[in-house]
Amino acid sequence: MPGPISQNFERGKAFGLLKARQERRLAEINREFLCDQKYSDEENLPEKLSAFKEKYMEFDLNNEGEIDLMSLKRMMEKLGVPKTHLEMKKMISEVTGGVSDTISYRDFVNMMLGKRSAVLKL
Repeated sequence: MPGPISQNFERGKAFGLLKARQERRLAEINREFLCDQKYSDEENLPEKLSAFKEKYMEFDLNNEGEIDLMSLKRMMEKLGVPKTHLEMKKMISEVTGGVSDTISYRDFVNMMLGKRSAVLKL
């Protein structure tokens, strides 16, 4: 029967694999943005995308590639701009066009690169 240490190791290994898979998925989306003509005039795009990926992974707490309401709440608190439940629901709705309760990485990057002043600009 495996002990608690080996169980923790297995959980840690599974978490590491999950993070690595997520990192590859986000890197692929970043490549799509780098190849998109729409963003060809964006200054320092590779650096920005790299920073966005780090931030997103930090706040995608369930590692499912989406930022949900609770993750958004923690993000806003950490950025020093806590929001009410209603304000956060409105933010998610604005970012996703009202079609989702979670923010995907693609939505996140679009928002961060958006020309309008986004609430989450870093």
